[in-house]
Amino acid sequence: MALTFGAMSIAQLSLIIQSGKADPVDVAEAIFDGIEQYADKAVFTVLLRERALREAHASSKRIRDGRSLGALDGIPIAWKDLFDIEGMATTAGSVVLAGDAPAKRDAAVVTTLKNAGMLAIGRTNMSEFAFSGLGINPHYGTPENPHSRDEPRIPGGSSSGAGVAVAAGLVPVAMGTDTGGSVRIPAALNGIVGYKATRGRYAMEGVYPLSTSLDSLGPLCRSVQDAIWVDAAMRGLTAPTIAWQSLKGIEIVTPRNVVFDGLGAGVAEAFEGGVKRLRAAGALVSPLEIPAFDEILALMAKHGALVTAEAFALHRERLAGPEAARRDHRVVMRTRLGEKTSMPDYIAILAARARLIADTERLIGNRLIAFPSVAHVAPPIAALERDDELFVATNGKTLRNTALGNFLDWCGVSIPCGKGEADMPVGFLLSAPANRDDALLAVSLAAEAIIRGDQI
Repeated sequence: MALTFGAMSIAQLSLIIQSGKADPVDVAEAIFDGIEQYADKAVFTVLLRERALREAHASSKRIRDGRSLGALDGIPIAWKDLFDIEGMATTAGSVVLAGDAPAKRDAAVVTTLKNAGMLAIGRTNMSEFAFSGLGINPHYGTPENPHSRDEPRIPGGSSSGAGVAVAAGLVPVAMGTDTGGSVRIPAALNGIVGYKATRGRYAMEGVYPLSTSLDSLGPLCRSVQDAIWVDAAMRGLTAPTIAWQSLKGIEIVTPRNVVFDGLGAGVAEAFEGGVKRLRAAGALVSPLEIPAFDEILALMAKHGALVTAEAFALHRERLAGPEAARRDHRVVMRTRLGEKTSMPDYIAILAARARLIADTERLIGNRLIAFPSVAHVAPPIAALERDDELFVATNGKTLRNTALGNFLDWCGVSIPCGKGEADMPVGFLLSAPANRDDALLAVSLAAEAIIRGDQI
């Protein structure tokens, strides 16, 4: 029974909590029992048992008294180790922040979901300072992908523990951040749903930054419906306003350039299967060249990456001191690349970004964009830990597809679409231009079962 509640969708669990068939206190206790019994101890960095049980007792009383806060009251949630939790230092997957002053208050979105009745279960592991798409962490261990059957494989990052916690049935939902793919990558590699909202859709106070021009938030969960419920609560709504939308006549484009380069054969087959099913359901799927993709890669080669420049600005003092030796050397190496980006380079990147966003929005219009979330399935951990060159190359390829969307300020939903090499999950990424989240979520809600290949 210990893993049952965590393996449920939010919608399933909410039904039995609100009907009185399960008490939030029993749910919380079972969640902690399941985490304790789970062999991989690298998924969470901190558990918040005392807090969660206090919140569960309050939820239980509300529901018994007929004063439920809504569908999320009593639902457990895990928080990536970037979100401030009152009374604790925010360590961001690093040991160098462990001695920092404890947060005086919860991050804004933690408070918002607490006010919706959700139970804060703990903090999930992550790539140090959120600066890798692989999820490898030398300080707190690397959570292993629960779908791996041959050898330990990466969870994807940077929201590594969040992806594993949901995929392994430990919690129904975990909150992540996404600067270059850190919600959608672990969602894709772990076979769950990951929604990256448009930057600025949610309050960012109390979230440790990586790149303020690119950082966004979003949940990792079991279904698009779950993501819609959490999205509404994060925006202070008492109920979702997004409605199911027919796929007939919905226009979706698949880029001809960049995102299919070097694609794994199994990934390609799973993605194409999803496309065929969407067409059969009435969606109008057509190829399209997106010039901005090639321009973004050329811009990075000439001026450096925007994320690297802003990460270096954030960490430059720590990199110059003795703390650098205590950090993941691969994260240090990548962050120091930002020192090469001059102020004229940075201004040129921002100007080009504004132009490319505008050009691409005109090109895309009201259509959605579809391509594989990640070009490959989750690779084995051991070789990446041994070989820095392989680490860098794999990290770049892992981030490539999703990072294009971050640069263009898109929102996106990664939905499982089948299995690829080694019988590992493949993600199907639906994206939309900035601030078209509601339209994206509405179509994703209707498309999810079709993309997954469910019989409906």
